[in-house]
Amino acid sequence: MDRKKLKKEISNFIINLKNKVAKMPKKTKIILVATLIIVVLIITLVSILIKENSKQKYVEYNGNNLNESKYPGYKEQIDQLKEKHPNWTFTLFYTRLDWEEVIKKEGHSDNRKNPLNLIPDSSKYPEDWKCEIDRDKTYDNGTWLCASDKAIKYQMDPRNILNEDNIFQLKELAYVENAQTVEGISKITDNTFLEGEDISNALIQAGKNANLDPYFIASRLIQEQGRKGTTLSKGYEYKRTIVYNVFNISASGNSSKEIIENAAQYAYEKGWDTLEKSLIGGVDFVKKGYIDKGQNTLYLQKFDIVNRDEKLYTNQYMQNLLAPESEASNMLKIYETSDTIDSKLNFIIPLYENMPEKISEK
Repeated sequence: MDRKKLKKEISNFIINLKNKVAKMPKKTKIILVATLIIVVLIITLVSILIKENSKQKYVEYNGNNLNESKYPGYKEQIDQLKEKHPNWTFTLFYTRLDWEEVIKKEGHSDNRKNPLNLIPDSSKYPEDWKCEIDRDKTYDNGTWLCASDKAIKYQMDPRNILNEDNIFQLKELAYVENAQTVEGISKITDNTFLEGEDISNALIQAGKNANLDPYFIASRLIQEQGRKGTTLSKGYEYKRTIVYNVFNISASGNSSKEIIENAAQYAYEKGWDTLEKSLIGGVDFVKKGYIDKGQNTLYLQKFDIVNRDEKLYTNQYMQNLLAPESEASNMLKIYETSDTIDSKLNFIIPLYENMPEKISEK
């Protein structure tokens, strides 16, 4: 049926309906209009409720407001952490996302050029941590493999993180007065490329200015550059200019040379010709690109499950599946050595729909 004919039929239907309504008794008309109004109101209310129930939300945990049957395996572990660290607070993050769907989206597939998650090519990890599609195909600089759904489940399951060794993957990355100190930074950066009082003070100030945890900044830099630093933190010559890129921004490619060149080009375009400029610019990049978008934990920067920008699984800081665990370990050490582990720190706990009772295994 062509559009003109369809338009004519709809027009005729409306005219006939009006004629029929006009012939109705007044009382019937009133009842009909009232019924239509009620139906419209019901549809509107149902639509609003559905929309509200699908919205992600954050709720402060008070010890009694977590549905254990719907979200099994969380409460006991959170309570144990709270008992050991009374100053800690916990925020429940209702993602409204189905657990299996999340794993499917994070996993590799035939129609995706590069995996979202990689693991080191090492016998340290189980054979079934390699994804079924690519198996031994290497990525990045040739030392990384595609991660399987099993590996992703293990690393993403919050219940594997709700313990003292791993909980800092879920720490809110905000600046907390007196919780992060120059002394703490100095201890963790001793014998690293970040060594020195000037850099320690710069890290604290950068964190304070951006409302970012300076210990996170330090651990991210060590995660990206190693303790002794790399070419990108020591200075790399690009187009006759020495540039620095301590956050490894745009450091991607399929060879070491390509990775360095891409990162160096980014630094050159940004004018990062000193370590300090790279540090300040990198902090601003992380804040605007992740923190301001609601990805304010190590976990949420690795796994983009925050739909504040109405996009999911697209804004992920790194491919390394194990990065949040490694960075969290560095942060934990800083808090322990600076004796600020029991400061008023907040942790954001993701809750997924249809979580299995059994915690994901390695």
